[in-house]
Amino acid sequence: MRIAVISDLHLGRGGSTDAFEHDDHEFLRFLRFLEANFERIVLLGDIWETLTAKAPGAQAAELRAAQDFHREIHRRLQRRPYRYVHGNHDLVANRAMGAPEEYTLESDGVRILFSHGHQGDPLCSQARPLSEFGVWFGAWLRRVGLGSVYRALATWEGHRSVRPDACSVRRWALTQARLSAVDIVVTGHTHVAAKAESESRLFLNSGTCSNGKISFLDLDSRLGVYEIHHGY
Repeated sequence: MRIAVISDLHLGRGGSTDAFEHDDHEFLRFLRFLEANFERIVLLGDIWETLTAKAPGAQAAELRAAQDFHREIHRRLQRRPYRYVHGNHDLVANRAMGAPEEYTLESDGVRILFSHGHQGDPLCSQARPLSEFGVWFGAWLRRVGLGSVYRALATWEGHRSVRPDACSVRRWALTQARLSAVDIVVTGHTHVAAKAESESRLFLNSGTCSNGKISFLDLDSRLGVYEIHHGY
């Protein structure tokens, strides 16, 4: 089976807090490319941005607003080739849309575990209210014209959390691979595409499709080829 994986779109309600930064019609062309070339497309979390509402705790309303703003993409993502796994920014999709926390697929004798990966981020897993407050506060920085401050903080956090020698998400994912007896574990969350082997198991990260970027994974279980692509 040939499987595509995309994550971390952060589709929002438009305006300064919407980190998607793609033209919707151009992104729909990318989705049509995936549909034409892959049998299954896994949406690996943080597809929708629900933590940036003006008032905290309004994730369900923010999800509806984002889906309304990006209406054609929302309709497309509900089609059969897509399989949706929620992340930490779209946790509400578990209740609202039935999106699970993880998804395991066996194809051509290969077992693959898909999980967004925030479970391996100590800030998200051990201090979720603080993590969500940080996202909400960052949205307000952008609203009041302090986007440069937000970007500086986000850059520092990104460098701190995704170094190969210190990536807690990668360590968590490989532990889950052993516990779940899978051959490949796939995450998102860090926005940094990655590929690494450990004790005959393969770790992959799908990167991000936000901030105008496109990265995706191409998993071919029949040929045993697993690749990262930037652009298409």
